[in-house]
Amino acid sequence: MPKMKTHRGAAARFKVTGSGKIRRRQQNRGHLMEHKNSVRTRRLGRDVDVAAPDLPRIRRLLGL
Repeated sequence: MPKMKTHRGAAARFKVTGSGKIRRRQQNRGHLMEHKNSVRTRRLGRDVDVAAPDLPRIRRLLGL
């Protein structure tokens, strides 16, 4: 059976940490920034862990 191919869209959106956690960017940071306050935009700039219910699907897409 051939090897699984990595889903390139998922590979661009998710990063695997050294300890094996999967991190993602937060939404609402793409455009329309002038009405969002600085505290909110700083908070949205950080990466966050992927939610537990989504992990199996994302692991499969990444070939983990």
